[in-house]
Amino acid sequence: MAEQHVREPDKGRAARSPWLVALLGLSFGLPVGVMVLVGGPSAVDARVLAAVFFAAVVAEWVNVHVEFRRQSFHSSASELAFVIALLELGGAWTAVTRAAAVALVLMVQRLPAPKVLFNTAVAVLEAGVAVVILGWLPGGDIASVLTWVACLVAVFAANAVAACFVAAAITLTEGYPGRPIWASLFTPVVVVSPVAVLIGLAILLLLHAAPWSWVIIAPLAVALVLLYRRFASVTREGQSLEQVYEFARRVEEVRPDEAGTRQIVQAVRELLNAERVALWLPPYLDEEPRLVVATEDGAHWYDGPGDPDDVLRRRAVGSSGGVVHVAASRADAAEAAALARRGVSDLLGAPVTTAAGEPGYLEVCDRRSDLVTFSSSERGALDSMLTHVNAAIRQQQLLTRIRYDADHDRLTGLPNRQRLAAEVDALLSDGSGGGRAGLILASLGTYADVTDTLGHAASDELLLVTAGLLREHAPPRALLARMEREQFAVLLPGLSLAATERAARRLREAAATRVRVAGLDLEVSLTIGVVAAPVHGADAGTLMQRADVALLAAGTSGGVASYHPVMDQQSLRRLQLGTELEQAMADGRIGVVFQPVIDAKTSDIVSVETLVRWTHPRYGAVPPEDVIGLAEQIGRIGAVTDHVLDLALARCRRWLDQGIALSVAVNVSARSLADVDLVQRIKGALDRHGVPGELLVLELTESSVVDDAVRESLVLEDLHDLGLRLSMDDFGTGYSSLSQLRQLPIDEVKIDKSFVLTMATGQGEAFIARSIIELAHNLGLCVVAEGVEDEMTRNQLMAMGCDKLQGFLISRPLPEDRLEKWLLARTGVRSAAPGATHRRLFVRT
Repeated sequence: MAEQHVREPDKGRAARSPWLVALLGLSFGLPVGVMVLVGGPSAVDARVLAAVFFAAVVAEWVNVHVEFRRQSFHSSASELAFVIALLELGGAWTAVTRAAAVALVLMVQRLPAPKVLFNTAVAVLEAGVAVVILGWLPGGDIASVLTWVACLVAVFAANAVAACFVAAAITLTEGYPGRPIWASLFTPVVVVSPVAVLIGLAILLLLHAAPWSWVIIAPLAVALVLLYRRFASVTREGQSLEQVYEFARRVEEVRPDEAGTRQIVQAVRELLNAERVALWLPPYLDEEPRLVVATEDGAHWYDGPGDPDDVLRRRAVGSSGGVVHVAASRADAAEAAALARRGVSDLLGAPVTTAAGEPGYLEVCDRRSDLVTFSSSERGALDSMLTHVNAAIRQQQLLTRIRYDADHDRLTGLPNRQRLAAEVDALLSDGSGGGRAGLILASLGTYADVTDTLGHAASDELLLVTAGLLREHAPPRALLARMEREQFAVLLPGLSLAATERAARRLREAAATRVRVAGLDLEVSLTIGVVAAPVHGADAGTLMQRADVALLAAGTSGGVASYHPVMDQQSLRRLQLGTELEQAMADGRIGVVFQPVIDAKTSDIVSVETLVRWTHPRYGAVPPEDVIGLAEQIGRIGAVTDHVLDLALARCRRWLDQGIALSVAVNVSARSLADVDLVQRIKGALDRHGVPGELLVLELTESSVVDDAVRESLVLEDLHDLGLRLSMDDFGTGYSSLSQLRQLPIDEVKIDKSFVLTMATGQGEAFIARSIIELAHNLGLCVVAEGVEDEMTRNQLMAMGCDKLQGFLISRPLPEDRLEKWLLARTGVRSAAPGATHRRLFVRT
């Protein structure tokens, strides 16, 4: 028999009312029942009536359950009792026993009243159809073949009519179900029902032939019931297995995005025939926590599964990977409250494995069929589905990680250049900021020195600290990105050029601090280039290129520079110079000039400072600071230092060959001090030219000498061990103090010319110079004054006890040929000092 069941509908939807379906059954069942009962029930043996009724109840209870959306129906072996009742009790008692058995079973199962009425009416209708068919067909004794054929036809017709009524009820409540429902309804009619009828007729034949055969029939009937129950269980397991296979097939086809996750949830809902399914996923990378919901009415949210403190969610997540079943009939107070919060009575919950480190949560609420709640079969199916859900979620998160890594910096987690470009274009195209946006490009000045001196681990730490400072001080709506190496970018939606410039200066000031990195206190110093849209461009490529140009110019303009078209020519010039630097050294276009340094008391020439010069065929004389800055930027400062050192030592060697001892001084940049092979290269140059170390002076900038990384390393000690002298250049312009020099192997300091040039007219500068000289002498250091351009300044310095003088008063920087002429014209030769092998030059007055 096939029976239809209708779930309670939503209010206000009359077309789906279960009472409408009940009325459909009653409208046919009542007239048929009256027709069957019109003659009144015939007298029967009470024992036979009771036995048939009991068999009908057992047959109705043991069935194979099938669902379609909200509708459910089952197939049972009730035809066995049905055919016995038709032949032994007559039409009226058959209708009564069959209707009573169906009503009793459904009421025990606590199904809604409309469902009970509909199925009872269908049972009466089946009995009436069977009685009418048997009345039309010839029959007779139970041993007659015609009787068996008539019974088969009658029961088949009755079941076919019942199946049609079930299909009509489904169509009325759910819409036309399509071809699959007919196969589900008529397969039992064709396969199961005839077998049950034949078994019932066989039992009657045995009982008529030998009444004692009930002794044999009873255990066979029990075995048949058990066998049918096993068949029902296997059928249900097969359906669950098909569900899992179907789910796996559908999951393989989902897209790896938000829509794909919703497809997974929808597949779980459909295959478990549930009212609603929710999947909560924890935050992952730059994604917020997600709650994906699939319901029959299309809602995208309901209260409960998104709450981390929800009782049911916590119980499921803490269940060690198993499926948790919570039903209202067995729930405690807290669980009942959680079910009521959702408005459901039955729930399956399970944890979901994710790549976020925190488990997700999946819950399935309420079957759409009232015939059964979630059973072990559904729990097993969901447990199997979880394997595919976990795999699909992990695959989606893997693809999310790949996409995230493609447009984020692995070290800082910030968006990279590619992502920034996309954000800039999106911002300017949607017009949300009025087409205006500011872009700041910031370069971390100490990055290369830290990398070369302390290694990549320390520079990575410095980058992380700098990223933290920028996050802390950037405006709220700003997008922070890391470009490459030491560069960061800040996108400021809606800001004008003036506002962006102000933000850049504030950001630079806020980030200018000393931080602890690798156990050392290092200074964070940013150089910033500024551009703004639409003033400087309307697309990411143009803005970022011009921000690079502005950044290059910022190094010589106070640390912050805004783009100007004239900078493009400067950038082209810098680019061309950078490509020609190496060849210019090889061709000798990059040379040196020499400026003499004399002893303040004796006028002996104690050394000559070697200064780099580059005369370019197109751009003319390139300033020395541009040569050094360019070499540092393109990573060729070591090559330039070696080139100048070779030219200086070659000149020194020629003087030695003439019997003259004259030291040469070479400037060494802070980045060169970070080269791990600097000491070996200088020693190699001394050996190559045959110059003793005491004739070489290395001039170091004040900032490089007092840098923590340099002071913590042994590079200064190793250089000093070569016998050469170390001089601190431009002293007084940095942040060092003379007390720091006690810890460093420095031989002399050079007073910056900014103090010396105005000594004759400024009391403050003269006081500073005197203080430097006195304190340096107290520390045993020699003092050199550079920028001496008049006799008054010279006399003041000599009166203060300054040891050496350098400046235009003595000589301008001269190329080698002019230096030789100057030496011939202005100097004399002193005999070698006692114990010395070389003569000395002095300036004649």
